[in-house]
Amino acid sequence: MSKNELSLNELSQQIYNHVGGMKNVISIVHCMTRVRMTLKNRDLVDLDGLKAIPGVLGVVDDEQLQIIIGPGKVNKVAKEMVDMAGVDLGETFPEAHSGKEMVNEKAREMKEAQKAKQKQSTLKVILKDISNIFVPMIPAFVGTGIVAGIAAILTNLVTAGSINGATWQQYIDVMNILKNGMFGYLVIYTGINAAQVFKATPTLGGVIGAVVMLTGMNPEAPLKNLFTGQALSPGQGGILGVIFAVWLLSLVEKRLHKIIPDSIDIIVTPTLSLIIIGLIEIFFIMPLAGFISDGMVGGINWVLNVGGAFSGFILGTFFLPMVMFGLHQILTPIHVQMINETGQTMLLPILAMAGAGQVGAAIALWVRCKKDKELTEMIKGALPVGILGIGEPLIYGVTLPLGRPFITACIGGGIGGAVVGLVGNIGAIAIGPSGVALIPLIANGRWWGYVLGLIAAYVGGFLATYFFGIPKEQLEKNTLAETTEDIIVKPTSQVKEVSLTSIANGVAHTLEEVSDPVFQEKMMGDGYFIDPSDSHIYSPVDGTITTVFPTKHAIGITTTNGLDVLIHMGIDTVNLDGKPFDVKVTQGQKVKQGDLLARVDLEQIKEAKKETSMIVVLTNMDDIDTFVLTKTGTVTHTDHLLNVKMRLSVK
Repeated sequence: MSKNELSLNELSQQIYNHVGGMKNVISIVHCMTRVRMTLKNRDLVDLDGLKAIPGVLGVVDDEQLQIIIGPGKVNKVAKEMVDMAGVDLGETFPEAHSGKEMVNEKAREMKEAQKAKQKQSTLKVILKDISNIFVPMIPAFVGTGIVAGIAAILTNLVTAGSINGATWQQYIDVMNILKNGMFGYLVIYTGINAAQVFKATPTLGGVIGAVVMLTGMNPEAPLKNLFTGQALSPGQGGILGVIFAVWLLSLVEKRLHKIIPDSIDIIVTPTLSLIIIGLIEIFFIMPLAGFISDGMVGGINWVLNVGGAFSGFILGTFFLPMVMFGLHQILTPIHVQMINETGQTMLLPILAMAGAGQVGAAIALWVRCKKDKELTEMIKGALPVGILGIGEPLIYGVTLPLGRPFITACIGGGIGGAVVGLVGNIGAIAIGPSGVALIPLIANGRWWGYVLGLIAAYVGGFLATYFFGIPKEQLEKNTLAETTEDIIVKPTSQVKEVSLTSIANGVAHTLEEVSDPVFQEKMMGDGYFIDPSDSHIYSPVDGTITTVFPTKHAIGITTTNGLDVLIHMGIDTVNLDGKPFDVKVTQGQKVKQGDLLARVDLEQIKEAKKETSMIVVLTNMDDIDTFVLTKTGTVTHTDHLLNVKMRLSVK
């Protein structure tokens, strides 16, 4: 058993933990690949938690809760689960807790109590919540970020006169529309996710997020900043302002739910919550951000007057905190004024270094924490868009949730800003994104100084994070993953081809077309399926019968070079107790390609309102070098459908 693999008991216990405990289970059976559970209360099931358990390949929420474990192992897990409950497979669980469950629950309670004694700092709690808010948005950040980066490069090339705007502008507009679908409404998505984290109503959280956009405000009579008397600007308060407002929303909602009668709760609670939090957000949170922004303007002007490397370091270091509070909007008129007066803004290239520092920090995290697969996967997705100047995925998905790397990344940005300030006279001829996408807009051929700053920020962020920015708990997590690993000499490999024929006469389809989501999403592996025209099922390969399932609906074959083939006859036919299946082979029997494996009563399957799709899945895809489905449509059982190149390990 590998270090990260759970024992049968641990896996079984974790499954119980995420379905509401043994007391929520009526019975357990299993098929060729899945543990099938009949439950009392489906609301107690934590689907995301189940899917995250090591060893669980997927979950199907159907009439029965189906937990995909895989052939061979599923029967062991199901047996362990019913043994823990003191019943047999298919037998109804007793209402009273078994002694073993009582012991397990007591142990779990003690573990949770011990965990509760451990002190959690307020900062760690806040950072964890921020992570939970933004991690679900990472795929959208990455996709729209890449689109935005491409659009930015094209826009800058048009502005610089390097490409024709008449030819490219429509493509740029389409990409900007796609990009703005995410970034234009980021405050709304943040509000929804924050509400889910803080246990508020998600749609109300979205509304609170949208409030900072000030949609519907009369521009001729704008709302006033209570601190300065100036008009409020859309976006003041920023992302963190939205998170704070939604946290307040969760408190107000919980309180109102307790005091408002149930008969009018659905009307009164959301109305009062929106009014109370909306007023606080508009007349306190946003004005407070505006008040801070005014002070920041004075600070920026002072820093600009000082000039040189010092200015560059200060501006490069503190720009990202400004972005988080939505204060970067105050810089737009400064950029515009600089361009109008001098033809360039020397502020933008300095501020662009902040994102470069994030890139360097992320690379350092990748190097130091390479065993943390979840973190490294997020970094791999966020790095390309970070290099293109879209920093949100790196900020909210990687550095900010970890705390210390965000600070060292800001220092890296300061180092890059100091280099740009030291070189001097590096300006952009228009307002655009940062990162490498800004290079075409650098004025007077001084792009080399900007690139030098980017490199300095990358290196500065990397070094600061590598030596000082890795949190202690992250290092311990990575060290734990590295220790106790045996030195394994990887075998050399040979590749051998295997050709699979059709298992039946009929119509062949790709696996994506099958109705069962487990096979459709290839949780068990890739393959094909046949809509059969007759009852005969044939072996697609030479090999040994490794499994004939008790309900006869599934057969496993292993070839001499280790290819594992699963033949699944019909969809959800495990409940038919083997009646439609006349299996002609036994476990351990040698078979040749084209040998008859079974006869299937197709009409009996149809009468049971089940589908007759005959599925072939290769369950050890990690051992497969290439996989090609060569034919679909009408086939006979002698037609070759799959070409597979197996990777054979030899000593």
